[in-house]
Amino acid sequence: MRLLRVAIRGWGFIETCRFENKSLPSRMTLDLQQLEAFSTIVRVGSLGRAAAALNVTQPALSRTVKRLEEKIGAPLFERHSKGMLLTEIGRALAPRATVLEAEAQQAMEEINALRGLARGTIRVGAVASVACFVLPMAIGNLLKTWPGLKIEVIEGVWDVLASALTNHEIDLALGVDAPDTDEIVAIRDCHWEDSSYVVAASDHPLRLKDGLKLGDTLEEQWAILPKGTGPRAHLEWVFAGHGLGLPKIVVETRSITVLKSLIADSGFLSWMAEPMYQAERRANVIDALPIPGISSTRSLVAFRRRRGNLPSPSSKLLDELRKSTKDR
Repeated sequence: MRLLRVAIRGWGFIETCRFENKSLPSRMTLDLQQLEAFSTIVRVGSLGRAAAALNVTQPALSRTVKRLEEKIGAPLFERHSKGMLLTEIGRALAPRATVLEAEAQQAMEEINALRGLARGTIRVGAVASVACFVLPMAIGNLLKTWPGLKIEVIEGVWDVLASALTNHEIDLALGVDAPDTDEIVAIRDCHWEDSSYVVAASDHPLRLKDGLKLGDTLEEQWAILPKGTGPRAHLEWVFAGHGLGLPKIVVETRSITVLKSLIADSGFLSWMAEPMYQAERRANVIDALPIPGISSTRSLVAFRRRRGNLPSPSSKLLDELRKSTKDR
């Protein structure tokens, strides 16, 4: 087995791969067009769809892939009537090609940002409570100083955000504090807290009950995020802490919009962090049930990939988020 060091021309990126092929050269240069062609075929599964996505002809794309295979000295795909399947060497190259493409794009955006101090794209993901309050304020303040920046935001539970961060779909993730991993680390000087409650519509019948207790909610219809998510685990912990089993969970959904609609319009109960329903509370639509002692606080932090530099535009957002930490 020997090492294959892949250098991306013009950027100085070096990636080391291991392949079971002694005839391969120890060092070779690939260009970004070839990597983009390869990654697009991997993503969409066929030469025709990839050509359409890249706005090139199928023969031209096929020639680009052929040149890449000639440089590597081995086929990357097995051609089938149903599409393109990766060879063993193709499977080894695929994740590295994705990383190198992302690094090249980030490098170009950082250069643009340094040139004009107002260019670049920020890709950030956040759990709902941060996406509803902290993040919009930080973005608004950031754009007052850097109006040329573009911001892409995804909202999701932690497993979705962690995957997006690892796969270079986002550069910052804002979620519930969790242990560092081999790929993701927390930025713990950028942190917040929120409190979660049992929430219901403003006219829910339980609000009329004297001495309302958590046990009174057990037979009500509940809508909550699914198993494996932080809020679901939080709910289970609260009920177990009061010596209770789980309530009657009728609907599980990752959609915060669906949850709020079920609470406001269909009489469901849910477990929700306070920032997530601030607007509905101000409109007197949704609020916490008056159950004494039923709230729980959690810590939230920013996360980044362990390896590589944080792109300059994302660093600017991180600085703004840190300011919000100090202001709270």
